[in-house]
Formats: sequence, C-alpha cells, structure tokens
Amino acid sequence: MTETARTVIIRDTGGPEVFQFEDRPVGTPGAGEIRIRHKACGLNYIDVYHRNGTYPLNLPHGIGMEGSGVIEAVGSGVTHLKVGDRVAYAAQPPGAYTTARVMPAAQVCPLPDAISFEEGAAMMLQGLTVEYLFHRTVPLKAGDTVLMHAAAGGVGLIACQWAKSEGITLIGTAGSDAKCQLALDQGATHMINYETEDFPARVHELTNGRGVDVVMDAVGKDTFEGSLDCLRPVGMMISFGNSSGVVPPVDLGILGKKGSLQITRPTLFTHIADHATCQAMAKHLFDKVTSGAVMINIGQTFALDDVANAHRALEARKTTGSTILTV
Repeated sequence: MTETARTVIIRDTGGPEVFQFEDRPVGTPGAGEIRIRHKACGLNYIDVYHRNGTYPLNLPHGIGMEGSGVIEAVGSGVTHLKVGDRVAYAAQPPGAYTTARVMPAAQVCPLPDAISFEEGAAMMLQGLTVEYLFHRTVPLKAGDTVLMHAAAGGVGLIACQWAKSEGITLIGTAGSDAKCQLALDQGATHMINYETEDFPARVHELTNGRGVDVVMDAVGKDTFEGSLDCLRPVGMMISFGNSSGVVPPVDLGILGKKGSLQITRPTLFTHIADHATCQAMAKHLFDKVTSGAVMINIGQTFALDDVANAHRALEARKTTGSTILTV
C-alpha cells in the first residue's frame, strides 16, 4: 500500500478559501533528494503571494516554503544527511504544508539538538533572510544605523536581536504601541508607530538629520517612498517584500535627486541556491540561536487543518513574531 501524506494544495489563486486538502503519495527519494516526516511547518508572506497569484505557480501546486522534521529516507549522492537526522529548511519548491514530502536535499540543514522542531520551522526562512540582510547584501558593521519596517514581525524580531548582537543601531516601525514595545524588548534601539507618527520625519530626528545607512523594507507599496526619504546620501534601500502591495514602477532619476541612493531587490532563494552557502548561512543562524543572542519568537501556532485562519491572521496584521503550523 502506497504511503500518503495529508497535503494542502491550491487549484486556483485567491483568498484563504482556495486551500484544499488531499492525501497524496509521498514516494521514494531519487538522486539528490530526501524524504522528510514533518513535525512543523512555517508560515511566511511568500505563501500568501503564492496563494493569491502575486508570485504565480503552475497549478495545482503545494504551498509552503519551510519546515522541520526527521529524515525518513535518503537518495543517492546525499552525504550531509542520514536517516533519523533532525532537520529544518527553507527551500524551493513550494510544498511544505504537508505531513511528509520528498524534496531536494541541498537546502535541508541538520538541526542542532538544542533547537526544537517548532523553533526550526519558525526560524529558517526569516532567520536566513536576516542573515543575508546583515551580512550579504551590504556590508554592515558596529555603529551603523538601519531602519527595519514591520519590526514586530517574524523577520523583524530576529533582526532586532541580530542588530543588538552586532552593535548595530536598529530603528523599527510597527503599527501599534504594543508591537513597538515588543520590538524594543527584543533589542530595537528606537521604535516608531507609523499609525501615529510620520516615520521619515522621526527617523531624521533620531539620526540628527543624517538619515540611516540602510533601509530594510518588506512592506512595499505603502512605505517605499518614505523609506527613500529616510536614507543618508549614498545609502542602500533593500526592498525584500511587498506585504502592502507591489511597489509601482520607479523613475531611477529620483535616486540621484535624493542623494545618489542605492537600491536592491534580493531574494533568499538566490542566496541559498548554492549548497555550501546555504549550509554556512544556516550554521551562522543556528549559532546565533544556540548562543542565546537570538531567541525565536513563536507568536502563533495553528494546526495544519486550520491553515486558512492562519493566513487570515497574517494578512490582517494580527500576528507577531513567527507563525507555525503543527502537523
């Protein structure tokens, strides 16, 4: 009898109501693949983009980009993992919302015993994102100042702690006083409630008119223009998401007028495409967590069967920290 896994799929794009459940055959790993039995899966905004069609998939398709669990089988050519290993990953292709799956092994990482499966599922995509933002996009050093939007979200709370551990000043934004306090508690130097304050004006006040060295913006349309106004001359704008909507076309000339600004639109999956780089980034992240420099904040836990409500909460900005699905 073929083993099956309870799997969330989408056949059409749209709201959370498009999720369907199927019992799908798991299969046997081929060359360069592993089979993982999930313990938990992570929830990220890229999952919303896949579900609503912002980032199109060839439908029908599974969804979800990260998870943790135990290796059940290993295909030929896989040398860094063995049956029984605890692992976690953020990786292509989408399909993590399932009880078990066969997938490429290169981006699956051994999970230290000191890190729980729940933390593993909550930290990979967001934590590896912070790793490349701070260490691979633009050189950041102690004494630099960054602006992090959505600082009380999953990426944001890791970034607050990461910045503190590196001696970097982090000015964050969030949409409520409670979220601002949460980010301050996690290491943000200053917080701005964008519902009650003009964030560019406040950033210039906090930096004595200089502006910040780097803006890290995953909000997109609603914050893009204001973010440019927060940068010092020759500062770097990192646009790495669009939770409020896609940034409209930009006249590149504005970058010159605002001070020879730099801009980049990176993705995690470019950074982790190389196996060795991915494993090194994961080790850096795991070291931050096991040393106590970074704590993974799991703000919400949903059952896999409740995935639609998990998406509703995320899109309504009712979540803080990381959100996981238990399987």
